[in-house]
Amino acid sequence: MSELLIVFVKNPELGKVKTRLAKEIGDKEALAVYQKLLQITIEAAKGCRADVRFYFSNSIDENIWPGDQSKIQSGVDLGEKMKNAFQDGFSAGFERIVIIGSDLPDISAKLIDKSFQSLSLMDTVIGPASDGGYYLLGIKKMITELFENVNWSTREVLETTLERLTKKKESYFLLETKNDIDTMEDLLNP
Repeated sequence: MSELLIVFVKNPELGKVKTRLAKEIGDKEALAVYQKLLQITIEAAKGCRADVRFYFSNSIDENIWPGDQSKIQSGVDLGEKMKNAFQDGFSAGFERIVIIGSDLPDISAKLIDKSFQSLSLMDTVIGPASDGGYYLLGIKKMITELFENVNWSTREVLETTLERLTKKKESYFLLETKNDIDTMEDLLNP
């Protein structure tokens, strides 16, 4: 069964990454934190068993990931960008697709592979984030409701997602809750 890991990344540019964190520690330090998180994400992606595609925010950066396995995010908000990336993957013939961002210090190839194993038994797999969102989402078929009319970057993202899955009678598996890095508090309490 063909599996695809989608990695959403922001191009590492001063003043354009970890903006909430930058308000507390400055743009240079926030960029340094992001570059470290990005490196952790790259290592995890390299070690997982699935095919991998990086989706960049602005432009493909071959120094981060080879261009033939990279795309640029398309859409007006995070939901539409994720929906479009999943649709790309399903259109390319992938049967199980997992998406992650690049702000989780605890991401690993083992955790990614576990998410794909969970998808062999369930319709959906979710990695809950301690801030009320999620750090990982995996699906076996397109569920457009997961991406539409969601208040992204709020404490209600995970709850909304679970309610929609329950309403559609889609089974799901929850991975361990992890802390993604958005603020100074997240950085101090990983």
